[in-house]
Amino acid sequence: MQYITIINCYQKLERIHIRYPRTINRYCPKCRAHKLHNVTVYKKGKERMLNQGRRRVERKKKGYGSFPKEIFHKNAKLNKRALPILECPDCGKKQYSKSYRVKKFELQEV
Repeated sequence: MQYITIINCYQKLERIHIRYPRTINRYCPKCRAHKLHNVTVYKKGKERMLNQGRRRVERKKKGYGSFPKEIFHKNAKLNKRALPILECPDCGKKQYSKSYRVKKFELQEV
């Protein structure tokens, strides 16, 4: 892909910075035609405090007697995955593109 600029770190193929275009010509399955799609990056929504996973963690953190669940500090992954979302300007259908594990994901005008 010519429009994605990848800046490599040292000799390894470790991607640390990706410049991605704000508009990409992609196929829309709803319109059944190629259109210029607008690109945004996926962001996590606000977590509900009463969902089952949150209640389970809170119950485990209370502990049994004097032994509460410890907080895990050894994270194996350093970078978050950046997930581009492509939106058709005509019908508004959103579709995901390939995700990248990078330190910095930047949208730029082409």
